[in-house]
Amino acid sequence: MVELGTWSLARAALIILLLPRSLEECGHISLPASTVRLGDSITASCTISPNCSHLGSEAQILWKLGTELGPGERQRRLADGSQESTITLPPLQHPRALLSCCLRWENTLQILDQAELWAGYPPAAPHNLSCLMNLTTNSLICQWEPGPNNHLPTNFTLKSFKSRGNCQTQEDSVLNCVPQDGESRCSIPRKHLQLYQSMGIWVQAENALGTGKSPQLCLVPMDVVKLEPPTLWAPAPSPEVAPPQPGCLLLHWELWKPSLYIDQKCELRHQPQLGEASWTLVGPLLSQTLQYELCGLLPSTAYTLQMRCIRWPLPGRWSNWSPSLILTTAQQAPIIRLDTWWRLKQLDPRTMDVQLFWKPVPLDKYSGQIQGYLVRPPGQAEAVPALCNTTELSCTFRLPSEAWEVVLVAYNAAGTSRPTPVVFLESRGPPLARLHTTARDPHSLWVGWEPPSPRPRGYVIEWGPGPPSPSGSNMTWKIEHNGTASGTLLQENIRPFQLYEITVTPLYQDTVGPSQRIYAYSEEMAPSHTPELHLKHIGKTWAQLEWEPQIPELGKSPLTHYTVFWTNAQDQSFFTILNASSRGLVLHGLEPASLYHVHLMASSKAGATNSTSLTLMTLALEESELHVLLGLFSLLVLLICLCGASRFCCRPRGKNRLWPTVPDPAHSSLGSWVPTVMVEEAFQLPSLRDPGMPPITKITVLEEEEKKPAPWESNDTSGTCGLPTLVQAYVLQGDPRTPSTQPQSQSSTNDQVLYGQVLGSPTSPGPGHYLRCDSTQPLLGGLTPSPKFYENLWFQTSPLGTPEPLVPNQEDDCVFGPLLDFPLLQGLQVHGVEGLGGI
Repeated sequence: MVELGTWSLARAALIILLLPRSLEECGHISLPASTVRLGDSITASCTISPNCSHLGSEAQILWKLGTELGPGERQRRLADGSQESTITLPPLQHPRALLSCCLRWENTLQILDQAELWAGYPPAAPHNLSCLMNLTTNSLICQWEPGPNNHLPTNFTLKSFKSRGNCQTQEDSVLNCVPQDGESRCSIPRKHLQLYQSMGIWVQAENALGTGKSPQLCLVPMDVVKLEPPTLWAPAPSPEVAPPQPGCLLLHWELWKPSLYIDQKCELRHQPQLGEASWTLVGPLLSQTLQYELCGLLPSTAYTLQMRCIRWPLPGRWSNWSPSLILTTAQQAPIIRLDTWWRLKQLDPRTMDVQLFWKPVPLDKYSGQIQGYLVRPPGQAEAVPALCNTTELSCTFRLPSEAWEVVLVAYNAAGTSRPTPVVFLESRGPPLARLHTTARDPHSLWVGWEPPSPRPRGYVIEWGPGPPSPSGSNMTWKIEHNGTASGTLLQENIRPFQLYEITVTPLYQDTVGPSQRIYAYSEEMAPSHTPELHLKHIGKTWAQLEWEPQIPELGKSPLTHYTVFWTNAQDQSFFTILNASSRGLVLHGLEPASLYHVHLMASSKAGATNSTSLTLMTLALEESELHVLLGLFSLLVLLICLCGASRFCCRPRGKNRLWPTVPDPAHSSLGSWVPTVMVEEAFQLPSLRDPGMPPITKITVLEEEEKKPAPWESNDTSGTCGLPTLVQAYVLQGDPRTPSTQPQSQSSTNDQVLYGQVLGSPTSPGPGHYLRCDSTQPLLGGLTPSPKFYENLWFQTSPLGTPEPLVPNQEDDCVFGPLLDFPLLQGLQVHGVEGLGGI
C-alpha cells in the first residue's frame, strides 16, 4: 500500500507539470486595450484553437479577475472549429488587475492565457516650471511640479527651443532633456545655450491615456542667473583700528569668485540671541565696499548675521543666505542707581569701623554688565588705591572719626557708572509709631508700619534669621523709596518655620530715625513632641493623670488645646478636649479591674502631635464590697420574690395547693404538733422517748475563711460580728432524757475545729444561749442534704422545766441568746460546755 500511494502522488504531480505545456497554446485572450481609465469597464474574449479538440466539444471556459472566478457571458463554437468566450468586466476600481482565461481539466482548473490590465488617468499638466542659470555647473537648471498621481507610468520631457523676442517664433530646437526616474528637474548644458538669447521652455508629461503640457516659459539664461552667497568675517582687534562703538559691529565679506565680474547688490540680516527675536533686514549694500558697520544694536549682546546677493542692476535671482556669523557687541559703562546702607562702629576716639552695603538697580533695560565696585574718599585721584575694590555687594573699611562721606561707583571694561555719594547720617529723626508683620505665604512676609510725622523720604528694611542665630548674620535688606508707604512685602530669603528678625529704619533728608525691631515667622509647624503622661492616682472607677507642659520651641506654633483619648479592652474609645493651660485630668466612669490605654494629643493652628501611649489598670473591688453588692442583689431578689408570693398567697384558692396548713410556732406547742404523714412517704417515725435514739450532742457551723479588715475599717469587734456567707450544719443524735456523763472537750480531734456552741440543755432551767466564734479556718466537708419536712420533730420543746440561764465565758468572741430566739434549738442537749464555766 505504501508503494501504491507513492505511485499515485507521482502520477498527480506529472499531470500538473504536463498539462500547462499541452494547453499552453490552446487559448488566447483578446483585449481592445490593456490600459483604461480608472472606473471604466472593458470587454475581453478568450479563443480556444481547433488544435485542442481533444479537450472535448463541451469544455467550459471560465474567467478569473484577480481572485474572483466566474463563467463568461457567452461561449460559442466558431466556423473554424475554435471555441470563443466573451466577458464584460465591471468598472475597474484598482490601478492594476490580472485577467486569466481558465479551463477545467479532470477536476483541475487550468490557466490557458493571462493579460494584465492597467487603470488610471491621463497625465495632468506640470506646473510651477522655473529655471536658474547656475554659473558653477555652467548649465540651465529647470524644475517643476508633476501634478497629482495618475496611477500609470508617466514620462516627463523638458523641451525647449531658441527664439528671438518673446518666443513667438521658433528658430532652433534644443535637444530634449529627460530627467532621471523619480526626479522633477533637468539641466540643459552650456553648449546648447545662448546666454543672452531668449528660449522657450516647457515640460511634457505622457502616459498610455494621453499627454499633458506645462505653460511655456520664455527667458534669457543670464536673466535667471543665481549667484552663490558671499562669505562673512569680522576683523581681528588691532591697535591701528579703533574698536567699534558700544552697540555697533564691524563686519567684512568676500564675494563668490565666479561672480566677481558681475555687478550685484547684497542684503544683510541680523538677529539677537535673546529668546525668540525676529530677523532685522539691512540693505541694499553695494558689493564693492566689502565692509559695513552695523549700529543700533544692544550692548553686550551676541548677534547672528547672514548675507545674500543678487545680480544688479540687470535681472537675476537672489542667492541663498550665507552661513551664519556670530558677533558680540561691545560693553557700555553701567547705567545704574546704587542703593546704599551702612553700619558704624567706633573703635577709638579717632577711628571708626564702617560696614557698607549696596544694591545695583539698572536704570536702562540694556545696562552694561558690572565687573566690580570701587569705594573711594570724595575727591581722591584714580591713581590712589581705593578703600574697596570688590565684586561683592558689601565692604568693610576704616575711616577717621571726622570723615562722614565716601563715593561708590560700578565699573566694567567700557567705563564707570555715575558716582554715588554715601553720607553717614546721625540718628536724630523721629521713630516709627508702630510696627507689625503678617505672613502672606510660606515664602513671604508683609511688614507694615505707621509713618511718623514729618514723613520720611524712605525706609530701610533689614531681615535675617532671629535668635539663636548671631545678630547680623545672613542679613538681607532693601530700601523703600516711597516715604508715604505704610508697608512692604519681603520675598527674598524667606523660608517657612524660621524665626526672622526684622528691622525698619526711617530715612530723612539729612538724618535717620531710630530702628524698630520685630520678630515673625512666615509659617509655623506643629509641635515636635507632646508632654509625657503620668499616672498620679488611681481608684476603682477613676484615674488621675498629669503632665508637665513643654517649653515653647522656636518655629513652632503655640498650643491651642489638648485632647486626651482613652480606650478600654473592648476597643471602645473616649476623648475629652482641654484648653492649653491644663496640666492634668481625672478620668471618671471607669470599670474596676479593667485595662485602659491613654494618650495625649497636643494641637496648634499648624497641626497636632500625639504622645506615647500610657497603659493603666483600675483597682479591683474589695471582698467586703463584693459581699455588700451580693447582699444588696440578694435582698432585691428576695423582695421581688416576697412581693410575688404575697400577691399569690392573698388568693384563698391558691394557699392549699403548695403546702398544708402549718401551725404558727409562736402561738402553739412544737411538742404537740406532728405533721401528717403523706401517703407517698410510708415510713416509721422515731419516737421521742425511744431509748435507741441518740441525743443531739453539738452543732458545728462552717463558714468561709475570715477576711482581713480593710485599712479604713475598725479592728474593734466587741459590739458587732461578721455574718457568715456559707453555712454547713450536721447533727449527732442521742437520748434527750439521758444526761451526758462524759463531757466532750471543745476540740476532740486535731481535724475538728469548734466554730459554734449552743449553751444550755432541755433539763436546765433558764433560757438557752448560743455563742459563735470567728475563725480563719477553711470550710470542712461538703454540704449535707436538706432535712426532710418531718425532721423538725426532733427539735420539739422538752416538757421539763424552764432552762436555766447561762453566763457566757469572757473568752468567747461573741454571745448570742437566749435560745428562745431560736425555737427549733430549745430541745437540744449540749455537751462539752465544761470549759465554758461548768455550765
